[in-house]
Amino acid sequence: MDKHMTIGTLQRLPDYLNYLKSLPQNSTSNISATIIAKAIGLNDVLVRKDLASISNGGKPKIGYNTQELIKDIEHALGYDNVNNAVIVGTGNLGHALLSYEGFEKYGLDIVAGFDVDTNVIGTTVNGKNILDVHKLKNLCERMKIYLGIISVPDYAAQDVCDLMIESGIRAIWNFAPIHLNVPEYVLVQNENLGISFAKLSNHLSEKMFE
Repeated sequence: MDKHMTIGTLQRLPDYLNYLKSLPQNSTSNISATIIAKAIGLNDVLVRKDLASISNGGKPKIGYNTQELIKDIEHALGYDNVNNAVIVGTGNLGHALLSYEGFEKYGLDIVAGFDVDTNVIGTTVNGKNILDVHKLKNLCERMKIYLGIISVPDYAAQDVCDLMIESGIRAIWNFAPIHLNVPEYVLVQNENLGISFAKLSNHLSEKMFE
């Protein structure tokens, strides 16, 4: 079993998990990579390779036990472990992320927020303390936190990113509309709301004027 997942595999696993969980309860005790591939619209060789990298439960002509495969995917995604994270930038978006309780089901716990605004430092959001950004490194090192969320304006994002890396952060969820320069060992997941809206707007315009 190959325990080294590629980024592509990691990005496809949620699709496999959503499909498996959408199946009627007890509809099938076993399922094959071919069936999953057909349902999602992917190449069965690719799906088989993805599943082999996170589970050794597949058997020829039998496939995978559905419930065990769900557990294997959840484990690979970290859903069965609580991943502590910090967020820098507690404006409207940061406040919303701190307030969102749905992250719990994915195993994500934002333990604290950080800011430079003295008007919010010392306050709480959803029970989470808002601290001075200068305390970021100390907290990350003390609590062994490796996941950081950036929700600051674009002009401040790279400085925050550099501080996170200096603090031991190895994975960054970036909501700032800017490309971040990071070492190759740091993973960045960008969430550009402007680009997402542009795609939706363009799609809507094409459908309305066909």
